[in-house]
Amino acid sequence: MILTIPIGWLQLARQKVRFCVALTGIAFITVLMFIQIGFQDALYTSATQLHKNLQGDLFILSHQYQSLTLNQSFPRWYLYQILGCDGVESVSPLYMQFAKLKNSVNGIKAPIYILAIDPFSNSLKISISQQEFILLQLPNMVLFDKKSRTEFGPIAEEFNQGKTVIVELFNYSSSIGYKVKVAGLFSLGPSFGVDGNLILSTSSFFQIFPERSGKNIDIGLIKLKSNANPQQVLNELSAKLPKDVIVITHQDFIDLEKKYWKSRAPIGFVFQLMVIMVFIVGIVVVYQILYSNIASHLAEYATLKAMGFKNKYLLNIIFNQSLSLSFFGYLPGFILSLFLYDIAEDATNLPVIMSIDKASLVLVFIILMCFASGFICTNKLRSVDPADIF
Repeated sequence: MILTIPIGWLQLARQKVRFCVALTGIAFITVLMFIQIGFQDALYTSATQLHKNLQGDLFILSHQYQSLTLNQSFPRWYLYQILGCDGVESVSPLYMQFAKLKNSVNGIKAPIYILAIDPFSNSLKISISQQEFILLQLPNMVLFDKKSRTEFGPIAEEFNQGKTVIVELFNYSSSIGYKVKVAGLFSLGPSFGVDGNLILSTSSFFQIFPERSGKNIDIGLIKLKSNANPQQVLNELSAKLPKDVIVITHQDFIDLEKKYWKSRAPIGFVFQLMVIMVFIVGIVVVYQILYSNIASHLAEYATLKAMGFKNKYLLNIIFNQSLSLSFFGYLPGFILSLFLYDIAEDATNLPVIMSIDKASLVLVFIILMCFASGFICTNKLRSVDPADIF
């Protein structure tokens, strides 16, 4: 009958204050892990948000390309020489550059990311009305990212109120501002490398950045015909184009950006290191909880051994305690993380979003963490000798 008694649970719940303190510690570790993984995921999601909104099946990049925030251009004629290739329907160039936008309220200039497109080409999946595309063809017209951070001023709010919004852009190589009019809004969002975004036409782009040559582009978008084989076209273009450019698929383009932020950017390494450190700290915390519980019930375990129960039964008690701690500690940590995610998303405009995959991943981490601590604690039980206790 004793085999059916939940000894592990009764030991934990007997001292309610200690049990609550233990759950609080595990909940705190759960929150830390959710925060680290949440921001790590937001890093990769925000960094590839623009990639996902580019309208292209294949992309031409400089072979030195690392990230969108690190411009590496290549000759424009590379893009147009492939128009006659089988399977290629259309091509369009993209130009990108950082500039400074002056806040009309406090006069502070903040870095903003400029994306220049051909208004006549269908380069973006971003929701932009036909009227806004028409206005974008006019000189000195821009579209402003309404999810940009607040340091740029109340641009989106004033535009939504029907006001005429004029903003001043500054080239990093010039102290003379260039005034442009906001013709519309779009939704993209900032990232860890970009605080805000502007879309403008290529003609306006070269007026603001006269040092940029129209002969060189940053990214080439290739749209294929509906019956084309993407991999076959990619192989043909790679063989035809010079070696100083690469041709990749849309998904490979996204993965390339993720790889940069994961392995080359310092912040990606920091997030990975912090997740590992939180896991290790969690093992130590749970170990202290379980070890303290074993020490306070050592006489009971010795009694069970004296009654003939094997180490396997005693170890099952510890692992059941580990499982109980992981589930009951995870639940409040998960609930608190939901609120913290909302706060973080509102404060940063980053996509800090809870998902089933994320919730499941952290739960698995917490269970493994508790089981690892339980496994370490079993050394204490294996060495228990009833003769020493009594």
